[in-house]
Amino acid sequence: MDSLLSNWNEVLKGMSKLVTAVSYDLYIETLEPIKIDNNKLILLASTISNKNQLMRLHKDKLLTEVKKYFENVDDLVILDPSEKEAFLEDIKHAEEVLEAKQIFNDKNKLNEKYTFESFVVGKSNQFVYAACRSVAENPGKKYNPLFIYGGVGLGKTHLLHAIGNYVRKTRKNLKILYVTSEQFTNDYIQALKADKKENANKAFRDKYRDIDILMVDDIQFIANKNSTQEEFFHTFNDLYQLDKQIVITSDKHPRNMETLEERLRSRFTGGLIQDIQKPDFETRLAILQKKVEIERYNVEPDVLIYLAENIDTNIRELEGSLNKVVSLSSLIGKQKATKEEAEEALKDIALSQSQNLTVDRIIDIVCKYYNVKRDDLISKKKNKEIVDPRQICMYIITELLDVPLMNIGTALGGRDHTTVIHARDKIASSIKTNKNLKTDIDDLIAMIKSDEM
Repeated sequence: MDSLLSNWNEVLKGMSKLVTAVSYDLYIETLEPIKIDNNKLILLASTISNKNQLMRLHKDKLLTEVKKYFENVDDLVILDPSEKEAFLEDIKHAEEVLEAKQIFNDKNKLNEKYTFESFVVGKSNQFVYAACRSVAENPGKKYNPLFIYGGVGLGKTHLLHAIGNYVRKTRKNLKILYVTSEQFTNDYIQALKADKKENANKAFRDKYRDIDILMVDDIQFIANKNSTQEEFFHTFNDLYQLDKQIVITSDKHPRNMETLEERLRSRFTGGLIQDIQKPDFETRLAILQKKVEIERYNVEPDVLIYLAENIDTNIRELEGSLNKVVSLSSLIGKQKATKEEAEEALKDIALSQSQNLTVDRIIDIVCKYYNVKRDDLISKKKNKEIVDPRQICMYIITELLDVPLMNIGTALGGRDHTTVIHARDKIASSIKTNKNLKTDIDDLIAMIKSDEM
């Protein structure tokens, strides 16, 4: 308030030289500065007549003078006494709404480390990165919905958080909601279970529909939940019709989500679909260099090269390996991590993975991924929904395990080794031209090598 009054006093001095003494005494000196709102200086005139005279004769000169001393002001609002109360009430309401949205956004589970600046851009992700930047800068205007798909640990979640963090910083008047599909499902189930169902349903719909940007991670997990799909369909429609931005991630393209309702598939494919691929060597190296810079790790340059050359599954595993190297170096009292620790870290990771890697584990994960029953996978059924996962399973086992072909065939329903060879060769050939199949298999291998099920 002190700076408002001191700057206003400078304006008065300037105006005293630009208008007659009578005009100054009647119209200018009697003005009261109230506040600055949205780059506008709010002034109160003493009477309606004074306001009208000011607007007609002196507003332009007054605005020119105001701009000299109020750096961010680009317009004036002059009120008469009868308008003051209503105008200030409107401002108060707008500030309360903005504060409520900011509180909502602050409670949102956005990781502040996941920004566009901390995301390493390479050939594998440059287009999806550009799409996310465009959405963040102009939500609801261009790519709506934006659907991002790709394997585990490739940066999909990072990009969602980056959109949210960018909007939260630059567009504080917008209400953002980031959730996983699991959280959406759980919220919906809780609303259905609630004793006061009407109030619970209203709270659920207020949360998911009274927003400006909805970001849903891992949408594939609602694909076999019919009632959740129904509710998400209505949520999607309500937001879309109001030009609210929707961003969705998945591990696969909508057309490959076999248990997804057709109407949702249609909605998802109605916007922009972008895939995110495994990073190439240069991008993996840049990711490690960025991690070292952010975490201030002390490592030899050849450590990063060694890791980038030997880990090509996903970013999560790449960064985890770097953390392992630094931890090993610290444990043995070294000031700087060397390639020796990198080799030891990768040896430990390989050992851990080999202990986890079994035929049964691979079968279980493939069944879960494609939503098929184990009994069906190893049965004699020959419908495409079963045969494709079965052949993929055979291919992955031959890729990851040193197991006799006869044993693989036995584990998958007593088939002979020629069936396994046929499946292995067919999938190996198909992934050269079928990008979606390659994404599925990369994703499966990453899941199998991780500790997740």
